[in-house]
Amino acid sequence: MSKAKGKAKQIKGKLKETAGSAVDDKRMEAEGSAERMSGKAEEMVSKATERKTKGTGRS
Repeated sequence: MSKAKGKAKQIKGKLKETAGSAVDDKRMEAEGSAERMSGKAEEMVSKATERKTKGTGRS
């Protein structure tokens, strides 16, 4: 997992969510929202892992 992948997933999810809203497709909106949240979680895990690694002095 990486911050970049998480951020990319968030952007993709937001685009899907917006497209779903534009064409009034609730399922696509929901899938986009879920993907965006998944990306946010992935980014947070990556940040936490990075902080832990810095805190212990490991590379």
